[in-house]
Amino acid sequence: MLKKNLLSIAVVTAAMSLAACNDTETVADPVEPEATTEEVVVEPVAETEADPMVEAEPMADDMNMEATQTIAEIAANNDNLTILTAALQSAGLDTMLMEDTKYTVFAPTDDAFAPVLEKLGVTKDELLANKDLLKTVLPYHVVPMEVKAADIPYGTDIETANGKTISISDANVITDATGNTANITGTDIMATNGVVHTIDAVLMPE
Repeated sequence: MLKKNLLSIAVVTAAMSLAACNDTETVADPVEPEATTEEVVVEPVAETEADPMVEAEPMADDMNMEATQTIAEIAANNDNLTILTAALQSAGLDTMLMEDTKYTVFAPTDDAFAPVLEKLGVTKDELLANKDLLKTVLPYHVVPMEVKAADIPYGTDIETANGKTISISDANVITDATGNTANITGTDIMATNGVVHTIDAVLMPE
């Protein structure tokens, strides 16, 4: 009888142990969320054909261009130098500016003559008829050598074709014998017999 009771106890104990083991084993492992991977589509970058380099057009360099006209011809073909051209012809100085001798001319534009006409109280035709005045004033705008803009001797007296001098500052301002000034507005218009620089006032020798 005792033997049977001990066997029953052993069976019950074994069953309880087996149930406890089953409870611990049924703990579910944590489930990791499935990683969703989006497929990234990289579109090929369209190759852009580089624009061809645009070469800058070479700037006209009057100093290096071969001159084809004399100083007198340049003045005659310039719409802003009509009064100067007429004055040179009236004084008979246009032929001088056609010679092979090198000259530099500081050429007053048409607008530059307006204050002179007002100051003298004369018309353009009356000025052009005064040959003695023109033969004195016009050579004062001529230097008997070729002087390009880069070669202007700033701050020194420059002798002109009529024997009187002018001076030029490094700001390209000419001072005449009367103390009046003129601005150099255009430089290095090259001629076969020299160079022309335009100015905005008429130079007076006295």
